[in-house]
Amino acid sequence: MAEQKRDYYEVLGVEKSASEDEIKKAYRKLAKKYHPDMNPGDKEAEAKFKEASEAYAVLSDSEKRAKYDQFGHAAFDGSGGFGAGGFDFTGADFSDIFGDLFGGMFGGGRSRGASNGPMKGANIRTSVRITFLEAVFGTEKDLTMNLKDPCPTCNGTGAKPGTSPQMCPKCGGKGQVVFTQQSFFGTVRNVQTCPDCGGSGKIIKDKCTDCGGTGYITSRKTINVSIPAGIDNGQSVRIREKGEPGINGGPRGDLLVEVIVSPHETFERDGIDIFSMVRISYPIAALGGSVMIDTVDGRIVYDVKAGTQTGTQIRFRNKGVPSLRNKDIRGNHYVTLVVEVPTKLSKEAKEVLRKFDELTGDSLTAVERAGNKDNKDGESEKKDHKEKKKHFWEK
Repeated sequence: MAEQKRDYYEVLGVEKSASEDEIKKAYRKLAKKYHPDMNPGDKEAEAKFKEASEAYAVLSDSEKRAKYDQFGHAAFDGSGGFGAGGFDFTGADFSDIFGDLFGGMFGGGRSRGASNGPMKGANIRTSVRITFLEAVFGTEKDLTMNLKDPCPTCNGTGAKPGTSPQMCPKCGGKGQVVFTQQSFFGTVRNVQTCPDCGGSGKIIKDKCTDCGGTGYITSRKTINVSIPAGIDNGQSVRIREKGEPGINGGPRGDLLVEVIVSPHETFERDGIDIFSMVRISYPIAALGGSVMIDTVDGRIVYDVKAGTQTGTQIRFRNKGVPSLRNKDIRGNHYVTLVVEVPTKLSKEAKEVLRKFDELTGDSLTAVERAGNKDNKDGESEKKDHKEKKKHFWEK
């Protein structure tokens, strides 16, 4: 007994009143899930894919759908669509479905419905190196590079003066060719960029001698780049319509300039905040005093408080980097104070330092005094232990 087929609407998971778009959307989801290329070697997935494809082939065709709604599967019995080899997919158009799902997998080229109309030119990428301070405050840079422009001899047509490009005979000027191919579930109709004209729809027989038929000439040009304040390393500046020329009258592409910021010997950046370190002497840390601190806005005098410990961090508001998004916002500058220990001292300086140590806790002999105390405490404990032991035996 032959296996009973499931209702096509049930297979796709749609109502009988579903629109063409709803049916296509439902099938696209199932095709992506069960396609054999997504499930290699999975026979169950392959069977579900064929079942969904069969349902879509009927319900996407208005005439077949009307017959199915009236007679069900019986409408395709015998020679009406089924045979020993299963359902006949001839005439079913899956190219838009698989073009969306798998790109160029079924023939490649342009997507269905594309044309040889105006297209924007390609973007050009380059880079420029600037200093840390230029990144903080912004700068202007001149870039010299090769750029394409329409050939003045042929006015960008690529054809020799006095001639003009001819319509491509292969695609009829459409820039695309349509072909069909057999897949494991039937015939698939696909669209591809015309190989003869490259999608332009035109063939140039007599090429312009100045541009070689390209329609463009390359020349050396200098472009001014305005780099905004607050830009960070790796970010890019976009200059509109300074890229490659457009196709078929389309606009030029853009020039994307990546900014490379050189490191600074003193400052480090984190977002819009700046960090640095300043060394201070021990007397200033202990007694307090004034030090000079470098910022991106210049040097400032800072009064260090008496008793400042090494590692103390101070903050200077609005001395950081301007925000790219909001010019009214500027980061802070954080400075870490590090107490510097002298490596060379004169004999007199050492004597003064020892005297200072005696007056402030005598730290130089603290370990020695602690050791002597431990020795005395140890001797006392031993003596007490002997006395207790003697007293025990006398009892």
